[in-house]
This record gives sequence, structure tokens and C-alpha cells, in this order.
Amino acid sequence: MSLTCDVLGIGLNATDTLLLVGEFPPYAGKVAFERELLSPGGQVASAIVACARLGLRTRYIGTIGDDLRGQIQRESLEGTGVDTSGLIVRAGCPNQTAYIIIDERTGERTVLWRRFDCLRLSPSEIRPDYIRSARMLHIDGYDIEAAAYAASIARNAGIPVSLDVDTVYPGFESVLRYVDYLVAGSGWPEKWTGEADPFVALPMLEAEYGFRVSAMTLGDHGALAYADGAWTYSPAFEVACVDTTGAGDVFHGAFCYAMLAGMPMQEALDFSNAAAAMNCTAIGARGHVPARAEVDALLHSASEGKAKRRRNAEIAHRCRAAVLQASVANR
Repeated sequence: MSLTCDVLGIGLNATDTLLLVGEFPPYAGKVAFERELLSPGGQVASAIVACARLGLRTRYIGTIGDDLRGQIQRESLEGTGVDTSGLIVRAGCPNQTAYIIIDERTGERTVLWRRFDCLRLSPSEIRPDYIRSARMLHIDGYDIEAAAYAASIARNAGIPVSLDVDTVYPGFESVLRYVDYLVAGSGWPEKWTGEADPFVALPMLEAEYGFRVSAMTLGDHGALAYADGAWTYSPAFEVACVDTTGAGDVFHGAFCYAMLAGMPMQEALDFSNAAAAMNCTAIGARGHVPARAEVDALLHSASEGKAKRRRNAEIAHRCRAAVLQASVANR
């Protein structure tokens, strides 16, 4: 077995129970569900599956339960070509699970999840040679000590670290100081910095932690990034959305791919948005994780005006203003 891989993922996986409803019930209401499905997911695991679908050599390190849900997760990873030699099975422990209610009118979802303490990953369970033999490390930081340990090894070995985070964890500075590529969930920069304006919060994060890229996803409005003193905005792609579950995870996998491919920031965000949009066209966190050719096809359709994009007018305007201001300052 070769230790070498393009992207190593260390973090969460989950096996979801999807409940499809005709419309989401009101508070304290009751509604019959249309379908029930078991579907593998989880932040880092799904991002690594996306990397594999795009043609990268991938490996995943994480814990799974020894129940049916753990078995479904393993089969999904291995069936996509992900190296699971770093997978750790916890005897007598249920796998992380989520119950996801999907509104069939819009594809939006509500998530209820649980992860048992017996699934916690410790630093001693991570093989340093796996990290040093990767071209990139992707983490979520849920198990903070393990994430900080892995990220510190990567930093010392000159391997870039990508972070997916949407929750404020106490003591998370121990992880952030080793991160190169931050792509946070839409509400996280404000939660961490106290600044509601992303055009203030993202540069603050970059200045404090020295990220190469300080970025955030914007849901159905795309993504925004601050890198090398410049702003980049990429509107979302409009598709026939049936389920938004896993869109952010696929975005992260595609972003890792884009960074390794050396794409300029605008191209990287567009590519990642397109991959995320395609995953929304089927049910489940890995409903339709696209291959490279499919992403390119959507990008080509958009360039010809055949695929629409959903633009946040204010963010687009502020990005243009920032570019103009920088241009004037450099004259």
C-alpha cells in the first residue's frame, strides 16, 4: 500500500436518515413524510469523497461505529475509491447519525444530529506518516486536540491545511494557527470575530492567523474570499434543487481540488460553487457528487448564458468597489 495521497481528510463522518416531506411542518405541528432513506454523509468524509470523484488520490482518517450505519459509511468511502486504512472502528459504539428533514418544495433541510463520546478521535490514533505523505490536509476541527495535532504536523512538513468550520469551539485558536485555507460557514466569521460585516471579519481573520485564503460560503448566494489583499465573489449556480444536504461539503472537496490544481481564486470559487450545485440535484449528502467533466459542463453552460446564477447584489457591488479602490491606489 502506498502512503502517498493528494488529500488526506481527518474529521467527521455521519450516516443520515433522510425524511422527505411535502412541506415543513409549523412549530409543534405534524406532517406525514413521503420517503425515508439512509444516506452516508459527514463534513470531512463527504469532502474527501468529492475529491475522489474529481480524480484525486484520497485517504480518510476518522472513527466509525460497528453498527449498520458505520458499515454504510465504510462501504460508501471504499466504493468511491477512498483509502480507508486510517479508519478506526469503535466496538459497541453507534456511528454518528443525523435525522434530516427535507422540504421537497425547496430542497432546504433541517438537521438533528448526535455524535457519541465513544467516537472521539485522539491524537495518538493519527499516523504522522499519513499526514507527511499527503499534498493537502483537510480538517473540520470537531475533535480539537486531534485536529490541532494533525495540522501542526502538516505545517511543520510544509503541507497546506484546509479547514471547514461552522461552529465556535472553545480553544479553537490551537487549530486556526496552523490553517492555510479557511472556508467557513456563512455565520462563523461573525460568531468568531464579533463583526457582522464579512468585509471586516474576513480580513481580521487573515491578519490574526495568517491564512492564505480567508473565505466563507454564502448558501444560495455563492461564496466570498479574501486573499492577497484582494476580494473575490462567486455567485451560486441555479439548478433544479431537490436537497441542499452536503452542498457545503462538496464545495470544500472541490476547493481542495482547485487549490492543488493551482486555479486562480475566481476560477476556484466558480468551480467549487458549480460542484456544490450539482450535488443539490439529487437526494442525500452525496446525492450527486460530480466528476470533473460534469463541473466543467455546468461552467461552460453558465459562460454561454444557458445556466443562471444567483448573485448577491450588495456583495458583488462591494467587491467591484474594492477592486476599483485598489486599482486607484496602485496607480
